[in-house]
Amino acid sequence: MKQLYIVFVFMLLVACGTDKNNQPSEETLKVTDELVITKQQFDGEHMAFGTLEEHDFNTIVKVSGMIDVPTHNQSNVSTFVGGYVTKTPLLIGDEVKKGQFLVTLENTDYIEIQQQYLELAEKLNYLKSEFTRQKTLYDEKITSQKNFLKAESDYKSSLAHYNGLKKKLQMMNINPTSVENGTIASSINIYAPIDGFVTKVNVSNGTYVSPADVILEIIDTDHIHLELSVFEKDILKIKKGQEIDFRIPEASDSIYKAEVHLVGTTIDPTSRRVTVHGHIDDDHTGFIVGMFAEAEIIIGASKALALPKTAVIQVENDYFALILESETPTEYQLKKVKLNLGMQTEDLVEVLNAESFKDKKIVVNGTYMLLNTTEGGEH
Repeated sequence: MKQLYIVFVFMLLVACGTDKNNQPSEETLKVTDELVITKQQFDGEHMAFGTLEEHDFNTIVKVSGMIDVPTHNQSNVSTFVGGYVTKTPLLIGDEVKKGQFLVTLENTDYIEIQQQYLELAEKLNYLKSEFTRQKTLYDEKITSQKNFLKAESDYKSSLAHYNGLKKKLQMMNINPTSVENGTIASSINIYAPIDGFVTKVNVSNGTYVSPADVILEIIDTDHIHLELSVFEKDILKIKKGQEIDFRIPEASDSIYKAEVHLVGTTIDPTSRRVTVHGHIDDDHTGFIVGMFAEAEIIIGASKALALPKTAVIQVENDYFALILESETPTEYQLKKVKLNLGMQTEDLVEVLNAESFKDKKIVVNGTYMLLNTTEGGEH
């Protein structure tokens, strides 16, 4: 059988043969338009006949982008008042729930704030009583308006200061009631503002962090999506609801599905591109925010007669297929017919001159086997 394959390979090489200038000679073309093989040579497992079949071809716009999440699903954790990190048990990749403990900070400033609050809370009781007394005296024309207004001003300004410190303590996760009861803490805890995964840890024990510093980054991947970049010339073709086929070339050969959800309304003045937001349909377990994605947005679909790519023989800039011209009980007579190709997919090619192949049996995968057999040689 191996010898029989070699005979057929030789015939194909003759069919694709060229002269020294890599141009097929008239004699070669004339001789190799028709090929004859025995039925013993035709291995049904590796070579087979087929016909033109109708297939779906999509009109696509090729784009690129990345895996991302909405801004409300990302959180940079920081502090309202600076301090030194004394405890940070989390690592990158840890899952956290909203309200879960993240970091402990320590600073003498926290003690001073609580002292100010406690002192003001005690003082406020006196100022409130004095204000009430002065108001009563003023209403009864016993005291002057000046004394009344001064008592009112002292009380209301102190009350505003008190409420401000109280809110500051709450933002620092310190209970104002505990402070009023005499409990003063030298450290504060920071808790997770959202559910998600820790993607950045910028501190370690002993690090001083200011309100401008990002301590941790948390990302909620439940609403992971595609953020695609579309050229200006293609943007009018993109509509909400169109299907997207995409893959992560650096991680997998799998094709994933998504759908156009939002089309941007502004063009980046530098890149002349528009952002398109796509919702992912398939299970996105394993996707990581920031992954590069190659995508095809399907803007239309049509049906056409096509052949598998394994049926196509390329000779320089021309394409051919082998059709069954006739057969005898022992032999197949094949004819080489030129193809006019149209749209293509990964596995199929549209045949524009379909009339030349109407009702014909076509070798649909024998040429593929032969080309692989001669890989590394000159065709």
